Amino acid sequence: MAASTSAAVTEPPGLETQRKEIESLLQGHELRAGDTWYLVERRWYEQWKEYVETGDQNSSSFPGQIDNTDLFEEIETHQTRQHSSSLQLSNFELDSYHLKERLVENEDFVLVPAEAWHKLLSWYGMVDDQPALARKVVDLPSTVKVEVYPVEIFLCLHSNMENVVKAHFSRADHIYTIQKVMMKQFEVVEGAETRLWMKSSDTSCERLRNIHITVLDSCLSSGMTVIMEMRNADGTWPSSRPQIMRNSVEDQDSYRGQPGVCGLTNLGNTCFMNSALQCLSNTPPLTEYFLRSAYLEELNFTNPLGMKGEIAEAYADVVKQMWSGRHYSVVPRIFKTKVGHFASQFLGYQQHDSQELLSFLLDGLHEDLNRVKNKEYIELKDANGRPDQEVAEEAWRNHRRRNDSVIVDTFHGLFKSTLVCPECCKVSVTFDPFCYLSVPLPVSKDRVMEIFFVSLDPVAKPVQHRLVVPKAGKVFDLCSALSEMTNVPANQMVVADVFNHRFYKIYHADESLSCILDRDDIFVYELSSGSVEEDGDEVVLALYLRERSHYRDYGSGSSSYGTSLFGHPLLMAVPRGQCTRDALYHLFLQRLERYVRPPDLSEEVEEEGEDDDDEELYKTQTNGVSDGDCEDDGERPRTSERDNHCDGGHGDGQADVPAVTQTWPESAQNPKSAGQASAEDQDSIELRAGCSTDDIASASYRASADASSTSLTDSQQGSGCQQQPSKTESDCCPQVNERQAKRKGCEFRRRKLLFTIQAVNSNGTTERGMGEDGSAFSFSSQPYVAIDWDPDMKKKYYNENEAEKYVKHQSMEVPHQQTTVQLQECIELFTTVETLEEENPWYCPTCKKHQLATKKLDLWSLPEVLIIHLKRFSYTKYSREKLDIIVDFPLRHLDFSGFLLKKAGTNGEPPSRYDLIAVSNHYGGLRDGHYTSYAWNKDNGQWYYFDDSKVTYAKEEQIVTNAAYLLFYHRQDKIRQPTLPAPSDSSSPPSQPANDVTSLKYDAMEGTTSCVNMETD
Repeated sequence: MAASTSAAVTEPPGLETQRKEIESLLQGHELRAGDTWYLVERRWYEQWKEYVETGDQNSSSFPGQIDNTDLFEEIETHQTRQHSSSLQLSNFELDSYHLKERLVENEDFVLVPAEAWHKLLSWYGMVDDQPALARKVVDLPSTVKVEVYPVEIFLCLHSNMENVVKAHFSRADHIYTIQKVMMKQFEVVEGAETRLWMKSSDTSCERLRNIHITVLDSCLSSGMTVIMEMRNADGTWPSSRPQIMRNSVEDQDSYRGQPGVCGLTNLGNTCFMNSALQCLSNTPPLTEYFLRSAYLEELNFTNPLGMKGEIAEAYADVVKQMWSGRHYSVVPRIFKTKVGHFASQFLGYQQHDSQELLSFLLDGLHEDLNRVKNKEYIELKDANGRPDQEVAEEAWRNHRRRNDSVIVDTFHGLFKSTLVCPECCKVSVTFDPFCYLSVPLPVSKDRVMEIFFVSLDPVAKPVQHRLVVPKAGKVFDLCSALSEMTNVPANQMVVADVFNHRFYKIYHADESLSCILDRDDIFVYELSSGSVEEDGDEVVLALYLRERSHYRDYGSGSSSYGTSLFGHPLLMAVPRGQCTRDALYHLFLQRLERYVRPPDLSEEVEEEGEDDDDEELYKTQTNGVSDGDCEDDGERPRTSERDNHCDGGHGDGQADVPAVTQTWPESAQNPKSAGQASAEDQDSIELRAGCSTDDIASASYRASADASSTSLTDSQQGSGCQQQPSKTESDCCPQVNERQAKRKGCEFRRRKLLFTIQAVNSNGTTERGMGEDGSAFSFSSQPYVAIDWDPDMKKKYYNENEAEKYVKHQSMEVPHQQTTVQLQECIELFTTVETLEEENPWYCPTCKKHQLATKKLDLWSLPEVLIIHLKRFSYTKYSREKLDIIVDFPLRHLDFSGFLLKKAGTNGEPPSRYDLIAVSNHYGGLRDGHYTSYAWNKDNGQWYYFDDSKVTYAKEEQIVTNAAYLLFYHRQDKIRQPTLPAPSDSSSPPSQPANDVTSLKYDAMEGTTSCVNMETD
């Protein structure tokens, strides 16, 4: 890394010119990856600055030659360095001048760009034989910096590993730089074919395949060894012999299990890769090919369509580790890196499709192992009336002339494709190879949905229904189907998605049902009238339940109380005339009566003699209706500031949201007008023990009947103004009339309410500014309100067990029969005649134009291992969905004789019966999910369930599920009988893999499921 120091010293310009030139270069240069900067000893540089600032060329501060002596640990003589190495390469000069450890920039040295360094060097020269300290700028993760300490690497030849040379390279240097240095150092013949390995320990080596990447990208670090090997005369490589290429050889006492029964660690949403790898790993002909290292002789490094053998070798490493019997689980990190390197869609840690990964992997393995080194151009010919046998043989020969690998031997079959022009009836027959069959699934026009119906009757429990609705239908179709079961008009229903005790979304009747996922918790609420218009007489309120914490949240900047949502939210149609807090309190209490117990007389009435401090504190309330505390011992509770601050679940605690405090008149015989109300009248008061429970239950927090009643949208909200009860009010409360005389001499005091009412947003939290100026709701949008419970009141009056109960409709009692189709039906659909789409027309050679021809695919010949891809993911112009149809596929004796045009078994052709050997499963939906696999071990004949790093025994009856996605079948005439006995039942793991889709968890980064926490009544 040192630069030549023999540059001739030129006459320097004036001192002021020197200073300006160097300063401008330092200020105008930014760090750019790949640039070279130089280290200059700080004391010399400071002396130079002092020298040029004096302006006197005869000054005693003249710095002399550039001297970096203090930056080195030791300096040997030039003669010693010449004796130690005859190679005059700058990379090796640093061996004699070893940089001190832990040097600090601007304390021990300064960094100058290359142009500034060359100017200083030409003006002042450098101490004899001292190397220039050139350093590259490297682009490290999240930073760009000058690499002060380069990588120290040991170099040697594979043929003579005792002769080791030490060298320094920048992390920005490319591997071919190391290759050139080694070829020159070890006098390798020019043009010889070489390759490099990096060795981090005595037992671990890795190929440096791509010589165009940097030292940083290749993961080379200080202390590692780079080994060069040269191809033998017979075309083999020395490393093919087990001398240094042992991979993680473990002690003889290490774990020895059944080969192939090994998990794969999930690196982060890589379950799709693990599932595909497990299926391929348990494909006997391919695995045996890699285990006997036959792939080494067939690696194709020159195929422009391949990956220079990297994918094949990375896959071989994984297979050999999995079948060594020495690992419970293998970490396929290098394989994942290789796949992402050659297929950018698999970079990172997003979820992908196991079939797409499998398709790429089979194609990559084929090209890396293709025995055809130079592919010739072959012009495809049409049948032109020739016999199918002749055309098929010609197509297969042509395919093998360009494609000849173990993948073709094992997985490739032949289609017959027939196209018919709709205009001239031209028939075109071609035979095309395939690697797997992608068969469609019958698509049902209906879907089954499970919902909870919440009746308008407050004492009725929610009812769970199972509905059959059109797959392409609207929300109104769901309501119509439910209306037939409940006799409730569809226009009196509102559909909502409930998640975490709040409304995730409230659907409109014209929204598509495709927006609703099967795992969503859908509630349908009955309203008291038909569809509610925006400016109509009724408004639909979304009601949340919140619980206040016991303690104030001082950390939020206020002394308010935090809240948390609980229970199930409700939707209610409320007349706008009843949108007062007292009326809403009564409506909510009535709506919740199934699981909210009203207080009795002894609990409601409080003792006299509240001190002035409590009264004053209560008068300052602006946010609460009344105190929510309730003491069991009958003592008068003290009004707390907690009622003044009803905030959202985040504890932001805004105290500026007004709330109504409805009051009773001091005396029925001595009413006061609102304008004459005293401070005592403005306090919330309650009748003494002369009032019965019925008084409180019926008239508690009642709404004034006259037009001046305090409304949630009234500007007088929270002002404490009192209204005289009208006659209508008394008529509505006969119990109050009966006791009018008793009230005259009664002392009054505050009453206690079960909960307070608060305006919130759709998340159930109180935002600053909501309810200011007496306005709590904006009816131009969906209004949300919350009723806040004090923990003690909730514990005493709210019955959580009752609130969570629901009943099941008889539609739920009928077992849900999932649609089941036979695998043969899917294959028949695959061979059905179809018309080409407009986006993919066929060019008719007779009509000389593109035509929407009819197309039919038939099976001509099948491979040894047949992969069947069930097309569960349906994508159309209008919808996207995953089909959860159960495909009933046989585990043994899958017979294709009825589908093959080329009849088998009569004239020496292979049979057409297959046995299942592996299944890739997908659980979940379109946006998230989890992949697992079942596989049959070729050595002991046992089925296993692979869930990433976890492996368990599996039973045959578990394998056929609605999650099956990829099926691997092995032709019966090629199946080798197991050589080991099947494991006994006593050795089976205690926990078997779950066969229920809902019992499997999705990947943590792939999505979550919502769960309705309700009990069946």
